Amino acid sequence: MSVSLRLSRGGSKKRPYYKIVASNSRAPRDGKYLEQVGTYNPLLAKDAADRVRLVEDRVRYWLGVGAQPTDRVARLLDKAGIKERAPTNNPKAGEPGKKAKERAEDKAEKAAAAAEAAAAANAPAESAEA
Repeated sequence: MSVSLRLSRGGSKKRPYYKIVASNSRAPRDGKYLEQVGTYNPLLAKDAADRVRLVEDRVRYWLGVGAQPTDRVARLLDKAGIKERAPTNNPKAGEPGKKAKERAEDKAEKAAAAAEAAAAANAPAESAEA
C-alpha cells in the first residue's frame, strides 16, 4: 500500500476547507484516510496563523515511512520548513498559443502593408511638388 499526504476537501459550496491527511493513494479524495495531520483554510489571509496547521511530528513520521506528498501539500510543507521542494520551471508558460501567434503575424503583415501603402502614397506627392 502506498501512502500519500494529500488534501481532503470539506466545507460547503464555494467555502472550501481542507484536511491534510495521510491516506492510501488509491482511496477516494474525501474517503477513508489513515490519519489527519493538519488543516488548510485557503479563505484566510496568506499571513494568518490559522491558514495552515500541521502536526509536525506526525508529518515527519509519515514522510519517514515513505509517504509521498502531493504537489500542493509539498508546497505547504516547504513553506512550513518541514520538507524542501525544488522549484519548478516552465519556460513555455508565458509563451502565447498557436492561434495567438498566427493573429500577431497577421497583424504585423497588415501593419507592414499599411506602412508600404502610406509610403507609396507620399512618394508621388513629394515628387510632384519638386
